[in-house]
Amino acid sequence: MPVEIISRATWGAKPWNGDPAHVPLSDRREFFVHYDGAHHIGRTGYAIPRAIDAQHHAQGWAGIGYHFVVDQAGTVYEGRGWERKGAHCPGHNVSGIGVQIAVGGDQEPSEAALAACRALYDEACRKTGRTLAQRGHRDGIATQCPGDKLYAWVRAGMPVKATEQPADGTAPQGGTSGTVPSIARYRTTINGVQYGYGAHGPHVTRVGEALVAAGFGAPYRVGPGPTWTDADTAAYAAYQRSLGYTGADADGVPGETSLRRLLGALPGKAPAKAEPAFPGRDKFRPGANNRYVTMLGERLVAKGYGRHYHRGPGPRWGEADRRNVQDFQRSQGWRGSDADGYPGPQTWRRLFT
Repeated sequence: MPVEIISRATWGAKPWNGDPAHVPLSDRREFFVHYDGAHHIGRTGYAIPRAIDAQHHAQGWAGIGYHFVVDQAGTVYEGRGWERKGAHCPGHNVSGIGVQIAVGGDQEPSEAALAACRALYDEACRKTGRTLAQRGHRDGIATQCPGDKLYAWVRAGMPVKATEQPADGTAPQGGTSGTVPSIARYRTTINGVQYGYGAHGPHVTRVGEALVAAGFGAPYRVGPGPTWTDADTAAYAAYQRSLGYTGADADGVPGETSLRRLLGALPGKAPAKAEPAFPGRDKFRPGANNRYVTMLGERLVAKGYGRHYHRGPGPRWGEADRRNVQDFQRSQGWRGSDADGYPGPQTWRRLFT
């Protein structure tokens, strides 16, 4: 499952009350799951991380202490992100990534929330290059958190359901009566573009819309959308069977022939944009005013390093630009003069590739 994260800027985080220390991913060893406390959570959407952020600010903290927050819809909100020291479990705020699932007491966590949390765990393992230890908050200190239900889930290995039934109540092909149905969960690449579970892009929406138009839209509860789900696989399998395919040839993952018949032509991968040449260090010094400063700022924001901008970015170099560049440099593991906030050729290359 791909991870889409709502940025701090998007959900409306308050400015940091002192920037939390940066932690290299190589220092992470654990993944902690938390809940909100003893009472059920009725808030939804952006109100969830905003309430946590306000509470943690009121406690005198730098801001929201969790690295990520997951709501019952399975939406993931950025807290301290991947590379800042947490404030979620004393003694484990450097080694541990802390994620709150927004439930409380004996409230039942949704399958969407559990799947999103598991996806964060898998992504954390990928980013760190190791298998992180799965922990509940009570594994770090004496507490009831994350509640008995979430803790049992963590202890069971953070499992998630492998399949989702289509809206019409029929299971995907491949299962047998009374058992969990199987469904294809691999990807294939056709003409430079990926299809199958977890593939993402406008081409996925295009396939889904074509399936609906052709009369194979029953599996969709919502959508179709830009991320390939089990519903897309079930719909595509029905389409393949209509063409006379059977068995593995009708598993719901496109082949070139069936995809061409559905769309009329094969989508192609857009050519990569050429990396702009580094314009020189003199373009990023106090008093500088040029289009390259704007270009740099917009790229920083797109990469998630725009938190110091209260407006802009614009063409005049300022302290907000320098601090955002410094955040990016530190995220690359650079320190000292290599993370002074002034871009050089290496900073520029990593930002624009």
